[in-house]
Amino acid sequence: MLVSRQSEAAEEGGLAAREGPRVRTGRLMLDTAIRLMQAGVTPSVSEVAEAAGVSRATAYRYFPSQSALVGAVVDQALGPILTWTPGPGDASGRVAQLLGTGLPRIDAFEATFKAALRLSLEQWAQRRAGTLGEEPQFKRGHRIELLRDALKPLEATMKPAALERLAQALSLFFGVEVLTVLKDIWGLDGEQTQSVAQWAARALVRAALEEKGDATPAVPTAV
Repeated sequence: MLVSRQSEAAEEGGLAAREGPRVRTGRLMLDTAIRLMQAGVTPSVSEVAEAAGVSRATAYRYFPSQSALVGAVVDQALGPILTWTPGPGDASGRVAQLLGTGLPRIDAFEATFKAALRLSLEQWAQRRAGTLGEEPQFKRGHRIELLRDALKPLEATMKPAALERLAQALSLFFGVEVLTVLKDIWGLDGEQTQSVAQWAARALVRAALEEKGDATPAVPTAV
């Protein structure tokens, strides 16, 4: 085991040497920002610089704004969600696949995504008050293309406006917002939250199909 650890350390050291100081500094700042956001903080570039032990001037060369910094952390936290590709199946199955990939990851990085959501809400308030200044807007929206991709099997049979409305409705159950509602307000755990989100997504797809006559209407159950 000792030899194995030494070999791994040597490999890591060789990789770090090949990457050079610029890459190592960028990774240090990103790792530091991830750690802070996983602790529930929405850090500024200066705060990350201080925690990472680098100068503010250096930090701003890597991340010129708080929005850029938080965006990089969010992309890192999203991980496999960003590279998700649908497998075979109908639209309902593809949506289930997407939620099955995405929601556990969002749950694992809940604090990071809530910190990013906090920044988005703060910027909204600052724009309303006219105090945002030159800070670039922190943009969200990865779920839009992912959901559109999941719903592609319906493009040939569903009107574009109806398909877009379905994607918009599904977006309510694919993101940190669903955790905020179901975990913070309802007190559900991660698995329960994912189960409710999956049920809601199936119900939405079924309702959309029934509207256009492509699904057999559910038989009412006697009470």
